Parts: sequence; structure tokens; C-alpha cells
Amino acid sequence: MFESLDACLADCRDRLIRAPRDRKSPMHTPVIVTADVDARVMVLRAFDAAAWRLRLHTDTRAPKAAAIAADPRIAVLFYDKGAKIQIRARGTGEILRTGPEVDAAWNASTRFARRCYLGEGPGAGSDRPTSGLPSEFAGVEPDETQLLPARANFALLAITLTALDWLYLAHTGHLRAQFTREAADGAAAWAGRWVSP
Repeated sequence: MFESLDACLADCRDRLIRAPRDRKSPMHTPVIVTADVDARVMVLRAFDAAAWRLRLHTDTRAPKAAAIAADPRIAVLFYDKGAKIQIRARGTGEILRTGPEVDAAWNASTRFARRCYLGEGPGAGSDRPTSGLPSEFAGVEPDETQLLPARANFALLAITLTALDWLYLAHTGHLRAQFTREAADGAAAWAGRWVSP
């Protein structure tokens, strides 16, 4: 089934292509780890297979935005329990606040999704359980005018992958392959090697 490094790398690529398009894909919600060793589950919104670049949505006020600005190293963990495949990836992250790509992602989001950026910033303290949303938007879809202030809090997290660790768990014997590339511009080819699981 996975008898070549090319097949393993293609499996990584194909799974990442499917993940943002299929909400039922187990790899749709990877664990993102910033250099400050904080981890969180996020929704993968897009994958550029030519550049090996992941795109996720974030709040500019989130602690991870400051962490990435201070140190752009990021790790990503994907796991498909049914297929018994784990992909650990490393790369560099960037918070994108403005530009056509950010505007397109904002405009493609539903008003309910954009509503999240109207509330308190992630991690803001509260004396009671809270969604952080202003009370007038609890369970209510805002209109475009009401969403205008939220746009300043919306950003993209772009992660350009530079290392992959692919693991297939099989009762006949696990298989593991690692891949690296020197440049993070999409032009560099991946170099792969088999390693012991």
C-alpha cells in the first residue's frame, strides 16, 4: 500500500487537500502548537498544495498572534483514527491582517462566524460563564453594518510547511517516513527518508 516515499508524501498532500473541503475529515481540525508550547485545535480552512501552505482563521487579539510574531515556528498535528495515519508537521507561521486573501476569507465567512470577532478578545477574563459576545448578539445573526467593527479583529494564520513526519499504524508493522525541504517558498523539493516508528 505505502511502498515508496513518493506514495507517503502523496498521501500527506491528498489528505491535506481533502481536510479543509470535508468537515467530516478527521484532519479538518488539527492541533496547532506555537513556539510558546501552547496547543489548540483549529479549523483548517484551506491548503495550497503547490506551496504546502495551510490557512486558518484567527483573532488578532488572541495570544497566539503575539506568540507567532515573536517566534514564527509552528507544529501541526493531524490524526485520522480510521485510517490509522498521523501526520506531524512543522513550519513557519504568519498572521495576515490585511490584503485580498484576508478580505476574501472574511467575505466568504457566514455572518454567524464573523460575529465571533465582535466579542471580547480570546482569553479575556469574566466573572461568569460567557461566550464573550455582546448580549445583543447572543443567538442573533448581525447584519453587515453591525459586523463592521469585527473586521479589525479578524486575521488569517498562514503556515508554510517545511517538515512532515508521516506514521501509518498497522498490526503487521508500523511505517514511518519523514520529509524536509530547505526553502519555504514552495519551490524546494521534499527530501524523504524512511525511519523506524
